[in-house]
Amino acid sequence: MHFEQTVTLPKEAFTPAASVACPPGLTNVLKPPRPFIGRDREVALLDHAVLNPGAAAVQAVHGLGGIGKSSLAAHWAVTRAAEYSPAWWVTADSPASIDAGLALLATALQPALAQVLSQEALRERALQWLAAHDGWLLVLDNVADPSDIEPLLARVATGRILITSRRATGWHGVAAPVALDVLSHAEAVELFTEILTHGPPHDADGTDEVCAALGYLPLAVEQAAAFCAETGTSPHAYLDLLARYPADLYASAAEGGDSSRTMARIWHLSLDRMADEPITGQILRTLAWYAPDAIPRSLLASLASAPTLLRALGRLAAHSMLTLHSETNDLTVHRLVQAVARTPDPSDPHRQPADIADACIRATAALAQALPAGHAEDPVSWPIWRALLPHADSLAGCLPHDSETADTARLLNRMGQFLLREGSITRSLTYIQRSLASLERTVGAEHHDTLAARNNLAQAYLLAGDPKRAAPLFEQLLADSVRLLGEDHPDTLTARNNLAQAYQSVGNPKRAIPMLERTLTDSVRVSGKDHPSTLTAQSSLAGAHMLAGSLRQAIQMFEQALTDSLRILGEDHLGTFSIRNNLAATFHAAGDVKRATQLYEESLSIGIRVLGENHPGTLTSRNNLAYAYVSAGEIKRAFPLYERTLADSIRVHGEEHPSTLTTRNNIATAYRLAGDLERAIRMYEQTLAVYARISDEDHPDALTVRSNLATTYRQAGYSGRAISLCERTLADGIRVQGEEHPHTLIKRNNLATAYRQAGNLERAIPLYEKGVTDCLRILGEEHHETLTAQDNLASAYASAGNPEQAIPLHKKVVTGWVRILGEDHLSTLTAHNNLAYAYRLEGDLGQAILIYKRTLTNCLRILGKSHPITQTVQGNLDSARRQRIRNRVTRAKRTARRKKG
Repeated sequence: MHFEQTVTLPKEAFTPAASVACPPGLTNVLKPPRPFIGRDREVALLDHAVLNPGAAAVQAVHGLGGIGKSSLAAHWAVTRAAEYSPAWWVTADSPASIDAGLALLATALQPALAQVLSQEALRERALQWLAAHDGWLLVLDNVADPSDIEPLLARVATGRILITSRRATGWHGVAAPVALDVLSHAEAVELFTEILTHGPPHDADGTDEVCAALGYLPLAVEQAAAFCAETGTSPHAYLDLLARYPADLYASAAEGGDSSRTMARIWHLSLDRMADEPITGQILRTLAWYAPDAIPRSLLASLASAPTLLRALGRLAAHSMLTLHSETNDLTVHRLVQAVARTPDPSDPHRQPADIADACIRATAALAQALPAGHAEDPVSWPIWRALLPHADSLAGCLPHDSETADTARLLNRMGQFLLREGSITRSLTYIQRSLASLERTVGAEHHDTLAARNNLAQAYLLAGDPKRAAPLFEQLLADSVRLLGEDHPDTLTARNNLAQAYQSVGNPKRAIPMLERTLTDSVRVSGKDHPSTLTAQSSLAGAHMLAGSLRQAIQMFEQALTDSLRILGEDHLGTFSIRNNLAATFHAAGDVKRATQLYEESLSIGIRVLGENHPGTLTSRNNLAYAYVSAGEIKRAFPLYERTLADSIRVHGEEHPSTLTTRNNIATAYRLAGDLERAIRMYEQTLAVYARISDEDHPDALTVRSNLATTYRQAGYSGRAISLCERTLADGIRVQGEEHPHTLIKRNNLATAYRQAGNLERAIPLYEKGVTDCLRILGEEHHETLTAQDNLASAYASAGNPEQAIPLHKKVVTGWVRILGEDHLSTLTAHNNLAYAYRLEGDLGQAILIYKRTLTNCLRILGKSHPITQTVQGNLDSARRQRIRNRVTRAKRTARRKKG
């Protein structure tokens, strides 16, 4: 027997949808469980939706998973619910979910239909009702594909629809997109603090750091704050846990929270939707090792063919996993997506440990391939280096030291070399130290790459002003090179040359000279007289003689090196350019400012033509030329050059580069010599503030600036400030450079001069005497610092009323300057002036005036009338003449009184 089941429909089923009234206050939108922070701009965009007649107002809030799309939609719907009837929330992650949500709306509108109509019929009933009414709000949460809601949108012509989706594309002609980004720093901190302090008091120190580490992603911030609140973990302790157990924390949800709403789960679900293209996962795992912003697309070129790569990137962008920037051809990935992508999880097919390790290798290889060829000396390549530097920083920061490969170490070494050229010495040291340790572990201490890294580290120590740490590395490198490569290998010769440079930097050029002489001899024998390496050795030896005070010998060697370099390499070669600058500097030190200026002008012209306006060599040449103008007393010609050099150096290198700081020091010195002492003081102090900011107050250059500032304090009459600064600078110089470094000797001389000017000759003279003794022992009798120390001691004797001690010493100094530098050197002219002053103090005005007159004649001939030294000598001569006249008048009056008596 067959029985038919009949269904009796209630009368509500026959009521036209247009006649069904919405129950007052009907809504299923729940207030978000967490506090709602910020989003003022997005809320305003939702409030001002464009309403077009005959169409529903549709907006799509899109963004990365965990960005807060649903929270924004819920907050806006709850706070605007009174304006709509009904306000209905539909989970819309699939067509089936949309149908179920619409069926629930129909049931809420007419509860009697719940048990008698199928879900399909209820869905249809809801669509009919929406099409026939206005003033309603429908929230479609987590739409996976715009096509899923097209049937619904096609049926409604009124009302308001708010969509949330990870899809960033596909909304044209469908909805007005509202892009949602991460919270601001302040908003993220406020959200974290609100959750953390909701219950008992908690330690909130470190909240800023946690929010920054989580990239200000609302879901991550919420979960971290809830974890800290529930477990009593401080923000600082949470950061430590995140570093040690990232997989656990990314997968954890708060007690009672939705376990499907964790960062790991959201990332997993997003990639599940693109599982048909495994390349999408490979891309994210590779990008995970770079900085989150401005990642060049070219770094992904090796992963797939161009069409495949473009399609995969498009899909990832469409699902808000990354953002493409067509105008700059780069992309952005949220830092937390990266963090999850590089955190292994054997239970997640998208984060298998082997796949993540492979992605790291690919990321390293792509970055190494993208670096410019050769060394980082050419500023033309610097924009590329700088663009890739953040990604190298990120790779180095993400990768544990013990898991670095040889390729990673080589990459770090090359980036360290660039940072050296750029002047970022501290960062460079970090890179190269790490590279050297990794190379020693992976390829061995005797591998060529390891030796190169050790050389680079030693060079970095030299540039950092720490030759004491550089010298042992160079010594080890030389020993290794001799043993592994042989005495005559070019790398061995280079190692010996570099070690000699280190000895010079610690103030021991006499130890360097024999090494450089041997290097030059070996280079001639091995490579030939005309080989570039021989020219380098020749120039290095000349530089050592210059530092040792043998200026005439240095000039002869530099002139020969320049002649050879012009013949072998040509005028435009960088090596020739460098030798010309060094020769100019030696002429400058020897007092031949005219010849130095001529060479500096030639170098600047060649630098602009060959290297370009922005090359470091060009900037150095302009700086040197300005210094030569200052020495010649032409300070007005120097200032425009200095100012341009400073502006260019800031633009090319940055405010904190050593070259920029050197130029600032030089400009301050020019102001000091021009008599503008207060302006000089301000500039010296500003320069020292930069050294303090970059934690480089002990750098030799910083100590030099400090000495210059103390000198300016002294000249401005601030004796107490000058003495205090000189004392501190001397103590720091002894600690950093040692008792016997030439710079330490200069600092002791400066302190003595400060005491002398303050009238404290009892403290000044012993310091001067120690300085002379040390200079004679360390530098030798004919070194310019020795003669300067003797001249200062003689002047102190004269000031103390002991001209009988002063005059013989002054005469000895004059003889020394004439023998070493000639009659026309500035130091010789100054020594003559000081000798004349000693005779004047002794009362021998006739001899003093005679020497003053002869010195003034030479000053006028060599320096000109306006030079400061010329004006000083002129003033001293005039004063001596007036004193002689006064003495004659006094004697005449005495004679007259005696006759009357």
